[in-house]
Amino acid sequence: MSSLAPLLEAFFIDRLMEQRGASGHTVAAYRDTFRLLLAFVQKETGIPPADLALVQLDAAQIGRFLTHLEKDRGNAPRTRNARLAAIHSFFRFVAIREPANLALIQRVLAIPHKRFDRALVTHLSAQEVDALVDAPAHGSWLGDRDHALLTIAVQTGLRVSELIGLTVADVILGDGAHVRCLGKGRKARCTPLRPQTVAVLRSWLKRLAAPSTAPLFPSRRGGALSRDAVERLVAKHATAAARSCRSLVGKTVSPHVLRHTTAMQLLTAGVDCSVIALWLGHESVETTQIYLHADLSIKERALARTAPANIGTRRYRPPDALLAFLEAL
Repeated sequence: MSSLAPLLEAFFIDRLMEQRGASGHTVAAYRDTFRLLLAFVQKETGIPPADLALVQLDAAQIGRFLTHLEKDRGNAPRTRNARLAAIHSFFRFVAIREPANLALIQRVLAIPHKRFDRALVTHLSAQEVDALVDAPAHGSWLGDRDHALLTIAVQTGLRVSELIGLTVADVILGDGAHVRCLGKGRKARCTPLRPQTVAVLRSWLKRLAAPSTAPLFPSRRGGALSRDAVERLVAKHATAAARSCRSLVGKTVSPHVLRHTTAMQLLTAGVDCSVIALWLGHESVETTQIYLHADLSIKERALARTAPANIGTRRYRPPDALLAFLEAL
């Protein structure tokens, strides 16, 4: 009977870190999945994780764990599917190491991802963006930091992990001003900056007065902000902005909503989806198609180009005798 511990250790060290060179975010997400899974199995069986065998992680056990995520922990289907993807990745690795357990492995790999309804993306209007960006108290250190962070978040559409990973050296404010980041999948990309954003960042960097390796948006203690801290400050300033912009009342505003807002601004301006995909660091242009569904103005323009069904077609008549002569040639 194969022990689980050495297989799991080999999966993280040999497969994820050495062979695939997975990012720290991927390793952390997979780690959290198996911490939750092993704690759940221990609670059900009473067996410590270090003593578990592979056969005790059969399809039935994995199925109960997935149900536990949704029913007891309140995870959405998207999170449930992400956990299952990590488990599938592990069992594909084990299939090479433990061919004797291939039947068990195939049953686990056969567990399907759950389908779910995809809601339209939420984004902010131009008035809502202005109210949010102006909400931080100008003049204070925290207010200036939050103002700069919100400004660059809305203009660049960076992910939260990309925002908190920025350093002073990642911002270039000379000719061809841009910000550099290492995005999802270890893909580096550059995003150009508007003159207004450059002015805000120039002022913030002057106040920050930090070395090039320091975080661009540090916490009070000087370290990088956490994801939770960014989510809290966005929500706090959205609540404050709702006092002057009533359309924000009751609207959930998160860092990812700011990313959606960037995409919708680009789409409304007529930017091609392939360029938006490059701007946001999407793996595929298909990911960017969700913004086409969310933009009602694009559909309205398409509707305006179509003729109502009850209007008959008419033959073109030149309005001028000379044009009529040329038309008859």
